[in-house]
Amino acid sequence: MLVELRAENYAVIDHAIAVFGPGLNLLTGETGAGKSILVDALALLMGGKGSAELVRHGAERAVVSCVFETTPGAEAILEENGLDSEGAEIILRREILSTGKGRVFVNNQPATVAVLRQLAPELALVHAQTETLSSFDQAQQRSLLDRFGAISTDAVAEAHARWSETRDKLNELLHGEQDRLRMVDLWSYQKKEIEQAHLEPGEDDALETEKRVLANAEKLYSAAMSAFDQLYESGSSAEAALRSAVRSVEELAHYDPSFADAVQQLASVRATVSDVASTLRDYAERINASPERLAEIEDRLALLDRLKRKYGKSVAEVIAFGEEVSRKLSEVEDRDEILKTLRKELDAAAAAYRSAASALSSERRTAAAKLAKSAEVHINSLAMKARFQVSVNSGDASSDRKGTGDRRGTGSSPYDNDARNEGASAPEGGSAWTAQGWDSVEYLIAPNPGEPLKPLAETASGGELSRVLLALKVAVEEPAAKVRKNPTPRTLVFDEIDIGIGGRAAEAVGQKLKTLGRAQQVLCVTHLPQIAAFADQHLAVEKREQDGRTRTQIRTLDDQARTREVARMLSGAKVTDTSLEHASQMIAASR
Repeated sequence: MLVELRAENYAVIDHAIAVFGPGLNLLTGETGAGKSILVDALALLMGGKGSAELVRHGAERAVVSCVFETTPGAEAILEENGLDSEGAEIILRREILSTGKGRVFVNNQPATVAVLRQLAPELALVHAQTETLSSFDQAQQRSLLDRFGAISTDAVAEAHARWSETRDKLNELLHGEQDRLRMVDLWSYQKKEIEQAHLEPGEDDALETEKRVLANAEKLYSAAMSAFDQLYESGSSAEAALRSAVRSVEELAHYDPSFADAVQQLASVRATVSDVASTLRDYAERINASPERLAEIEDRLALLDRLKRKYGKSVAEVIAFGEEVSRKLSEVEDRDEILKTLRKELDAAAAAYRSAASALSSERRTAAAKLAKSAEVHINSLAMKARFQVSVNSGDASSDRKGTGDRRGTGSSPYDNDARNEGASAPEGGSAWTAQGWDSVEYLIAPNPGEPLKPLAETASGGELSRVLLALKVAVEEPAAKVRKNPTPRTLVFDEIDIGIGGRAAEAVGQKLKTLGRAQQVLCVTHLPQIAAFADQHLAVEKREQDGRTRTQIRTLDDQARTREVARMLSGAKVTDTSLEHASQMIAASR
């Protein structure tokens, strides 16, 4: 749900804040006050195109921002793009400089317009007059049909993922075959060189340590023996001093028992000193100043360095490189068997996809007939006399071997003869094979009697398309609301949906918006009092002149102010007692 929208130095708006609530939010006001500009500002935050012309005259930049309640899908998009969440809210901000350049922030972190476009389907569908066609593309049409029919695409998505993965493996093996053959000699040499080195993980670190010891054998021996002498061997050693001290304290303890613990502590220290001294002596005795061993280690380290320069930063990476080379050689040697296995896997994956996609198509066709019937009734209650149809067209389901021909039923596969298919492409599905199935969904309408059905984008005007979308949304949400106690929140925005209608049709539009608002948040710009009377939240957009400049402000109306605003819409500039009474009756009736 959209919680708040702000605009600063945007078009004719100097500074405006709109706070929205659940249900139906209506924006009204005089023509030119900036109602549609607010909708355009929200469209900009959903990834719309920005330009320097949007910056208010005399300002350096325009800033638009909004706060949405978050959704699990939106949280996932933030995580994919490395953006932190802000609890239960998502804050979007976009700045446009007078030079035309701009910046995007999501939760006060730098982002891109592409991220806004990814978030848009999770947060809002902005159906502005300037964005009607682009905001209701075929992906949206298919999504709406699936929502109506409670259709899940999970099985198709899973089958598509398996098929795509297997196809990519096969393509990699086939397309890279010539390069692999040319690389066999190099891989063989690399494998032999690494295997002959008999590498052990971590041996370079161990050898470096041993090298340091051998290179400094005399210094280490001298230091160890000197410490041993000072701790234990000499007459003035620490051990001798501690032994003398123990005898003295024992004598004290003989007369004063309070020194008994001190005797134990000194004895423990003396034992520790003896242990350290023994360790130092043993270490010194193990030191072997062997020039031969030092030369052997240096040669081994030189070999390891040479291998690391060629194959990896560490011995472990060199070993891993050798294993990868061995795998590649094995693939070349076992190519025929691997190809055979992959083709069987691809055939099975393609069959599974076809089965899942066909079942999905059947579900969609059944749902399409029901949606078309319901939507046509709703459309024609909105001052239209239209025929409506939902077309579900499946892709080329008969072939999953693009470019090779489908030989199923001939008793042979196009890959039975490996020599004949040397260099051939891996099997591919039709271009329509996607994780959402192979269907293209298109909504067709004949807005006037006697006209043929055509796609919405080619036939419906902006106002008609807004009303069609409203009717579709109501048709979808009415049955969905019955089975969903907690529908997924999503903001739907309609800009001037009332163009070309009035009277009973306008009241029908208001009723439908109200119905839609029970399941989702709805924002609507309207000029008709019949629609304004249905508002759950009523916001008035007003412009005034101050210091020689036009300024826009937004007020959330209480019951009294709301009645007066509806009366103004009924009677014009002069509000009369009659218009006030009529407005009060309309609002009461809408409830």
